[in-house]
Amino acid sequence: MAADGSERHTAQVVGAEGEMDGPALERFAAAAGLVQRGLSYAVVSIFGPQGSGKSTLLNHLFGTSFTEMDALKGRNQTTKGIWVAEAVGIEPFTLVMDLEGTDGRERGEDDTAFEKQSALFALAVSDIVMINLWCHDIGREHAANRPLLKTIFEVLMRLFSPRKTTLLLVIRDKTKTPVEYLAQALKEDIHKIWDSVPKPEVFKKAALSEFFNVEVTALSSYEENEELFKEQVGKLRHKFIHSIDPGGLAADRRGVIPASGFCISAMHIWKVIRENKDLNLPAHKIMVATVRCEDIADEKLRCFMLDEGWLELEAAVTSGPVRSFGMKLSDIIDFYLLDYDMETMYFDEGVRTVKRQQLQSEIVNHTHPAFETVIEHLHCTVLSKFKNDLEQLLRSGERFAASARHCAQSSSVEFEAGWRDAVVKHADWDATNSRNKLQQSMEVHTACLRIAKLDELKATYKRSSWMHFLDLYNQSWKLASETLGHLLGDYIGVRPNILY
Repeated sequence: MAADGSERHTAQVVGAEGEMDGPALERFAAAAGLVQRGLSYAVVSIFGPQGSGKSTLLNHLFGTSFTEMDALKGRNQTTKGIWVAEAVGIEPFTLVMDLEGTDGRERGEDDTAFEKQSALFALAVSDIVMINLWCHDIGREHAANRPLLKTIFEVLMRLFSPRKTTLLLVIRDKTKTPVEYLAQALKEDIHKIWDSVPKPEVFKKAALSEFFNVEVTALSSYEENEELFKEQVGKLRHKFIHSIDPGGLAADRRGVIPASGFCISAMHIWKVIRENKDLNLPAHKIMVATVRCEDIADEKLRCFMLDEGWLELEAAVTSGPVRSFGMKLSDIIDFYLLDYDMETMYFDEGVRTVKRQQLQSEIVNHTHPAFETVIEHLHCTVLSKFKNDLEQLLRSGERFAASARHCAQSSSVEFEAGWRDAVVKHADWDATNSRNKLQQSMEVHTACLRIAKLDELKATYKRSSWMHFLDLYNQSWKLASETLGHLLGDYIGVRPNILY
């Protein structure tokens, strides 16, 4: 626990052999609450010779609990690999990295690989890089800090698009020499080192200020004047409060990775560095955005599939029509898309837009079977009403063709209204096939009904015509018989009885 009662979070994320402990980093980020911070966080790292008091400075400056060297037991290496901790009582959230000391005898003079790797890692992820420097080394041609600064500038050339980093030079065990003089001498040293570092063509004429904001501070000896040291550290601490705000230590930073992607970013950067490859930070930023946006989209899709509102809708459509299906489903989809937007808002816009479209498409595809069921219910309802309405009109004596046209038009209007009620705004579903299917069903029913009515009419007409024909025949035969009888009677004097 820290002095103020808050819990301290510390973890070793790179071991002494150079292996990255990804799970430890993720556990640290989750426990410390880093992942919810968006862009509101800063990363501070520290370099310096072994035994120069890096861990002691960090512990007093940030309230961390890094292991410190015990002077009584000799100047053996304490910090091995890379450790991270959360600064206590500082906003924004500040992640502090304690790097293994340079020029350590444990690794040997020729083993500078890890030193360069950790330097490149710090430059790639840090907003502020603190460098612990001995006061007595300033201005000396063979000072211990010169190889360290040269290493930092050399590895900077391996970043395709370097971050704008604040280089905070901390002069340790300062003497009575005025700080202004020390700062001027130190800055002159730094510019000489920068000018001497071989650079690729693209950076040949680049000024140090394009990549670094250089700040200088000085501290008294911790061992000889602990109280004054603590007082000076207290003043320095204030510079780290609101460090990313305008005018703050890290105000000019660029290319920030959203906090939820920090772990993925750090692990990938370390992997690339260990493989001795150059770091393309713009491409790396796209990679992190792609991985995180995919993860977030997958999570939102899973949550949607288990959403109670959606499951109730899905079950309801199997039983019958559901009013306002489209509006209800659209509201649920909007909720998860908005959730996605909130969690990805700080990632690359192009990447998050593409992944949002994919998420929306997958949700829409998942809901399409339920929508088709709704449209089937609509089809059956409209077709049934069409049949009933047409039958009623015909029974009331309305003309067949006009009645069929009227009912078809009314049914089409009803179908379009039902379609609009069922469709979700996120989908570009086409009504053409469903509309044509209904039209065909109505036409088939109309044709069948027409045939039935015509058959009925023909049968009625046939019976009526035959009876009329018999009546005419009988009447004509009777008239002819009577006429013939009269004529014969005139000749024979008697009217004959002619049967018919």
